[in-house]
Amino acid sequence: MSICPMHPKIPILKKRIKASYKLFSHCQLCPRNCGVNRIKNELGFCGEGGLPNVASDNLHYGEEPPISGVQGSGTIFFAGCTMRCVYCQNYPISHMGHGHPVSIPKLADIMIQLQNRGAHNINLVTPTHFIPQIILALYIAYRNGLNIPIVYNTSGYESVKALKLLDGIVDIYMPDMKYANEGIAIALSNAPNYPKINQEAVLEMFRQVGHLKFNKNGTAVKGLLIRHLILPEWASGTKFILEWIANHIDTETHISLMRQYFPAYKALKIKALNKRITDDMYTTAKQYMIKLGFKNGWLQD
Repeated sequence: MSICPMHPKIPILKKRIKASYKLFSHCQLCPRNCGVNRIKNELGFCGEGGLPNVASDNLHYGEEPPISGVQGSGTIFFAGCTMRCVYCQNYPISHMGHGHPVSIPKLADIMIQLQNRGAHNINLVTPTHFIPQIILALYIAYRNGLNIPIVYNTSGYESVKALKLLDGIVDIYMPDMKYANEGIAIALSNAPNYPKINQEAVLEMFRQVGHLKFNKNGTAVKGLLIRHLILPEWASGTKFILEWIANHIDTETHISLMRQYFPAYKALKIKALNKRITDDMYTTAKQYMIKLGFKNGWLQD
């Protein structure tokens, strides 16, 4: 008889369950600190209650190459959000809560099924407001044979207190760095103090996982990958964000410099946002990234 060894994450997950639900009962999972009792299904800013609300789960091939790999990323999209971006391309999910509440054992089963279908990782998209349920589901899933990396795919509007619960659990952090200016963050995403909160969160993520690392097939297994979406009129503060990463982490950081913005949702009625970025803008951003000394990452030419 062969006995499977216990996955090293299982004791960590078991320890964190109680602490995570303590934050959940007087909700402090995100920087808004709503204080509602989500265990009793009270709704905070995110609009979500006690059960994880899953909008979709599938193999996804549209992430950065080392995340999607050849076989796809096992992506789980959660409904609700801690932000309210006026240009959100997934607003029915993030703003309107379109999804299906699932039990925690069911969430664990979804993870196992994605692994069985060949996923390189479990990619948790907009997971912040469901951290306790995710920790419990992962505890169940790892006890039932889950053994692939966990990707935390986030807007970057995160509480360091909540992120510390994920230390040793999340393998790959994939945060956005959306804004360099608080006023713009408030106007476009209703996210007070976004730059400071985002920067502190990214530093905590880097402390936990370090630079992005790959297996022999070029698939990411651990580390930090920062995404930055260029907005029209330079609203995102691209140059400042690149400088901040260079100065506060280093130029070895893997960055995905994205030009995929298109007007969606309320942005269609906002003159400054109702347009795509130009080729010249993207070239300028790319050249500045190279000038600063960044060598690792992905461009969208």
